[in-house]
Amino acid sequence: MAFLEKNTPPAFRIDARSPDHQILCLSGDWTVSTLAAAEKLVNTIKLDRKLTSVQVDDIGMLDTSGAWLVHRLRAALEFEGQRVDIVGADAERESLFSQIEQHHPPRWRPETTSFSILGFLELTGRQVVEVGKDSLRMLHILGSLGAVLSTVLLHPKRLRGIAIAVQFDKTCIGAVPIVALMSFLIGAIISQQGGFYLRQFGADIFVVDLAGILVLREIGVILTAIMVAGRSGSAFTAELGAMRMQEEVDALQVIGLNVTEVLVLPRIVALMIALPILTFIANLSALFGAGLTTWAYLDIPPAAYLNQLQAAITLETLLVGIVKAPFMALIIGVIACVEGLKVGGSAESLGHHTTMSVVKAIFLVIVVDGLFAIFFAAIGI
Repeated sequence: MAFLEKNTPPAFRIDARSPDHQILCLSGDWTVSTLAAAEKLVNTIKLDRKLTSVQVDDIGMLDTSGAWLVHRLRAALEFEGQRVDIVGADAERESLFSQIEQHHPPRWRPETTSFSILGFLELTGRQVVEVGKDSLRMLHILGSLGAVLSTVLLHPKRLRGIAIAVQFDKTCIGAVPIVALMSFLIGAIISQQGGFYLRQFGADIFVVDLAGILVLREIGVILTAIMVAGRSGSAFTAELGAMRMQEEVDALQVIGLNVTEVLVLPRIVALMIALPILTFIANLSALFGAGLTTWAYLDIPPAAYLNQLQAAITLETLLVGIVKAPFMALIIGVIACVEGLKVGGSAESLGHHTTMSVVKAIFLVIVVDGLFAIFFAAIGI
């Protein structure tokens, strides 16, 4: 009887049609009875970008377990960057592979019904692993940027000036009104609150020192970076994520274009040029708002305000804030591009990674600002 027949062990061979086109031919029985042997066999197959097809017409018996292994093998081959097709399947097996393609195991989610120490430690461990993976992705983007920049320096014609100009228009020129308005209000609030307390000690004039130093060294650049992270960083993530969902990024790779050179480099270069300019505009706007407030609230005329401001600040005070801007722009751009390229095929994934892009960028901007503050204090600036 059929159920007493001995199963044929699973096997494979590689049919090399050409140096760049090889077919992985599977044979034997791929069923639950041979699952252990089949899984060991799959683990011994050397993943190679030259493998372009998996042929299954020599497989004897095939059930859902074996089909899952074949599907996993195909996914591992495609992870190497090569499109892999399953060939030689009849209508019944084609339907089986199609059903497996549509049913993936649900994404792991932590239990939230009750608090437990083990659950908390497990969640913490998973988050630490995810942070490590994100760090590797950022290093990968930075390394790829370095390689692309070296290529651009050797071949300047490869620099996409029009793309950089378009991104600069979006990130800088379009952001000037909101950044100027926000900085104006912040400068006015700092001078009003500082004057409210300092006038009790008869030190109204020192509000100018407070506003000038605080705005130029810290507030101007960090608030501008936060605004850019929420405005331009989220836009970068959404744009790249939408391109991932529509497989435009894969199309660029197929036609031989470097994704970093085409999509990432123009955005980051434009952002690194835009943020120092926006920081300077924010500084001027905040100082203007502070001057109007001190004139209206503390009766300090503009001439006295300018004289006191000139005595309180130096060129170093301005440069301390401006120097931070390109580094913050690099962080915002890299995080935005990494999160955009991580987007899956759903709108939920796009929204999640856009949110994470803004949150991570703001967090790292504040961390970098603190590191710069420590550095400048150590060198006495």
